Amino acid sequence: MQKAHLSIPILNGTAFSILIALSSCGGGKSGSQSCEPETKTIHVTAENKFVKNPDAETFLPEWKKENTVVVHLIGEPDDMHPTNGNQEGRTYINHYTQCFVYASAEKELDVRPGIVKGKPEVSADELSFTYELMDEPTWDDGSQMAMEDIIFTFKAVKCPLTNNPHAKPYLDNLKDIVVDAKNPRKFTMVMKKRYIQNIIFLTDYPVMQRKYFDPNNTLAKYTFAQFDDKKFNADKAKDLNAWASEFNNSKYSRNVENLVGLGAYKWADWKPQQTMTLVRKPNHWTSKLKSPSDYERAYPEKIIFKVNTDANSQILEFKTQALDVGTYLAVSTMVTLQKDPKFNCNYHSKFTDTYNYTYMAFNTRPDGVKHKKLLTDKMVRRALAMLTPVEDINTVTNFGKNTRIVGPVSPIKEEYNTDLKLIPFDVEAAKKLLDEAGWKDTDGDNIRDKVVDGEKLKMEFDLGYMTTQVVWKDAASMIAEAMYKAGVKANLKPNDVGVHYDNAKNHNFDIMLASWGGSSVPEDFEQLWSTNSWATKGSNYPGFGNADSDALIDELKYTLDKEKRIPMVKRLQSIIYDEQPYVFFYAQTRRNVIHKRFGNADMTFERPGVLLNNLRLLNGTSAQ
Repeated sequence: MQKAHLSIPILNGTAFSILIALSSCGGGKSGSQSCEPETKTIHVTAENKFVKNPDAETFLPEWKKENTVVVHLIGEPDDMHPTNGNQEGRTYINHYTQCFVYASAEKELDVRPGIVKGKPEVSADELSFTYELMDEPTWDDGSQMAMEDIIFTFKAVKCPLTNNPHAKPYLDNLKDIVVDAKNPRKFTMVMKKRYIQNIIFLTDYPVMQRKYFDPNNTLAKYTFAQFDDKKFNADKAKDLNAWASEFNNSKYSRNVENLVGLGAYKWADWKPQQTMTLVRKPNHWTSKLKSPSDYERAYPEKIIFKVNTDANSQILEFKTQALDVGTYLAVSTMVTLQKDPKFNCNYHSKFTDTYNYTYMAFNTRPDGVKHKKLLTDKMVRRALAMLTPVEDINTVTNFGKNTRIVGPVSPIKEEYNTDLKLIPFDVEAAKKLLDEAGWKDTDGDNIRDKVVDGEKLKMEFDLGYMTTQVVWKDAASMIAEAMYKAGVKANLKPNDVGVHYDNAKNHNFDIMLASWGGSSVPEDFEQLWSTNSWATKGSNYPGFGNADSDALIDELKYTLDKEKRIPMVKRLQSIIYDEQPYVFFYAQTRRNVIHKRFGNADMTFERPGVLLNNLRLLNGTSAQ
C-alpha cells in the first residue's frame, strides 16, 4: 500500500470541494431512477473532486430495509495491529474503527483536522506545529482522550523494537512533542527539518490509548531523542523489551476483543477469509457533535466486509443484492454487471480515475542461493520489460480502461514525466538485448543460459501473483507466454495476498505482480525507493537505489517549493526508468458500485472510494 502524502497548500488552508452533480446514467433528470449504465470513465480535475450520485426517488419494494452495509473485499487484511500492518485493506477498516490527529479528506483531495480543533499554528520556520485536542473524544471505557495518548502513540511508532519498519521513515522527522504549560490539551510537534509531510504523516497513525497498550507507562521513561539516537541500545532495556514483546503480540492483530480504537465502530466478529463485522458504538462521542461532517457521521448500524475472490460469485452476489458496495471488482466483472438492466436499476456504478498503479517488480538484489542472479543487469530488466505485453493485458483484462504509465507517479499529476516514452512490446529488440547481456541458448532447449559466478544458470524464474482476482493469473499467463518467445521461462507462482507481500518484504521472490495505492498529494518516495527501505524490509521490494538516488529522495522530502520540486520528481522518475526495477503497467480506474437504497452515495477519487459511515438508508430507518 503506497502511503498518502502531504498537500503543500494545507499550510494555507484546505481547498473547498466542488461537487459533480451526476445522475446515475450520466444524464437526464436529477434523482431519476435510471436503469442505464455509466460506462465512461469519470476523470478527476481541479474542479471535479468527487462524484455525487443523486438519491433514488423511489425505494423499490425488493430493496432490503436493514441498516447494514455489506462491502465487497477481494482479500482480508494482513493484520489489524494499530502500527504493524501494511496493506490497504487495514486502512479501509481503520477509517471506521480508529481516529487520527489529522485525517484524509477524500472529498476535498486533501487532509483535514481529525481529533484536533483545527489547522495547526505553524511557526515562521515551519518547524513547529501547534494543535489543540478536541474535548469530545472519549475511549470505550468512558475516559477522555488525553495528551498522554498522543505522546504514547508516536513513541510507540518510533520505538526501535516496534515491528513496523514500513512506518518508521515517515516519523523520522519528528523531534519532540511539547505540551503547553498553560493548556494540557494543547501541544506542539517539533520537527527536525522543513518537510513535505510535516502534517500529512499524522493521517497514517491511529491514536492509541496509553492505559490500554502501556498500562505500566513504560514508554514515559524514554524520550523521542533516545529513539532517534543510533547509539541507543534498546535491546538492553529490559522493561522496553517486555513492553515491545507484549505490544507486538499477534492478539492485537487479529483478536477482535483487542482491536480497539476511538472510531465510531467496533469490531464484532472476524471469520477468516469470510467476513469482518463492525457495529456502531452506542452513544459514541461523534453523535454528540453539533455539526458533524460527512467523515464523522455514523449512519449504518453495522458494516460487514465480505471477502469474495471469485468473479462469477461476485456477479451473482450483486445481482441478488447480497452486496451493497464494491470498489475492488475486476473491470470485466463490472462490464458484465452493467449489461444487466436490473443491476443498473439497483446500483450506482461508475468507472473513475484513481492514483493507484499496477506494476511488475524484479528482485535486483537476490541472495544468489535461493534466488539466482538473473535480474541484476538493467539491460536484462529492460529486455524483460519489452517482453511484457502491457497493452494486450490492459485490453484483455481491463477492456482498455486503464492508462499506461512510465513511472511511479500518476499521469493525472502535474509532476508526471511526459518526456519518458512508453516501453514498447518488441520481442526482437528484447532478444538483441539479452544476447548483448550474454544470455544465449547454448544447449538448444529454447531457454537462454549464462555462466554467472562459475555456475551455469538458465533464464528461468518464478513469477508471483496474488489469487485475489483472476486478472492477476491472466496477466501472469500472458507475460509467461510472451517471454517464452524470446527464450525466457516464467513459472507461475500463485500466492495468498498475505504470503505474497510477506515474500516481497523478505526479498523472497524473483519477479512479482502487484499494485500500489497512491494519493493526490505530493509524495515522499522514501518508503518505496530508498535503499534503507530495502535493508529494513520495508516496501522497496526490488532493492532499487544507490547513494545518488537516496540523496535525491532525501532532498525531495524537504523541498516544499513546487517550482523546484517538480523537476526533481521528474528526475527521480528518469533514474527509475533507466534502472528498470519495475515494469510499470498502468494507472488504474476504480470500479465503484453502491446500492441505491442508500443516500449520500458519493464516490471519491481518493481511496477507498466511498465513505461507508456516511451512507444513509433511504427508507426512514433511524440512523442515529
